[in-house]
Amino acid sequence: MRFDVITLFPELFEPHLIHGITRRAYESAQVDVRLWALRDFADGQYRRVDDRPYGGGPGMVLLAEPLERALAAVRAGRDGDAVGAADAVHTRAPVIHFTPTGRRIDQALVREIAAGPGAVLLCGRYEGIDQRVLDRHVDVELSLGDFVLSGGELPALALLDAVARLQDGVLGDAHSHQQDSFSDGLLEGPHYSRPENLVTDDGSLPIPPVLLSGHHGRIARWRREQSLALTARRRPDLIVLARAAQQLSAEDERFLASLGIY
Repeated sequence: MRFDVITLFPELFEPHLIHGITRRAYESAQVDVRLWALRDFADGQYRRVDDRPYGGGPGMVLLAEPLERALAAVRAGRDGDAVGAADAVHTRAPVIHFTPTGRRIDQALVREIAAGPGAVLLCGRYEGIDQRVLDRHVDVELSLGDFVLSGGELPALALLDAVARLQDGVLGDAHSHQQDSFSDGLLEGPHYSRPENLVTDDGSLPIPPVLLSGHHGRIARWRREQSLALTARRRPDLIVLARAAQQLSAEDERFLASLGIY
């Protein structure tokens, strides 16, 4: 899949693409990332890409014309690659704009994007993007959460990372992402490693004995209950959704009842 990123700061992406475990996805081109510097599509000596908003107000707005040129170049590049691939099935990639007013990114959406042709990632800056560009080109608006960032680069990086780790062969264990938080609708429980008994100034901290039992069924049940307990405390809304989707067993319900929460 291919992601075309339109940004004022392509240099923010380059370190991410060559470090960490997800670099395998980029090196293999399972996730093919193309960076498009918005200033390359601006006019004039100073390559200006922003101006004051009509109607007054604080901040600057990214201009429509450089964005129109950049999007046209991206489309031409994607179309050219599709024609050049003998067995390619060309599916129009959606244009994604990152904004606090967008849909919050979640794991279900990440899986959906990871199964598609990729996307054009439009990273805004300053006060925003000329609305006419958004109306003409944007298919989806996404947000990391209910807070404001300086631009769309961080959400774009987060989305690329989340998609990359779902690709075959990227993680050391092919089943790792299947146990992540939200993969089954719940938060992931705690993990422990060596030493078996951690000695600190506050005393000894042994790992839970069940993890040493060698009884796979008991360990699996313990992990499920830890996941349920953590989710009930921190994200009770996810318990409600899991119950509505009939993802909780009778044993799960008994355990939740024993917590005194449900």
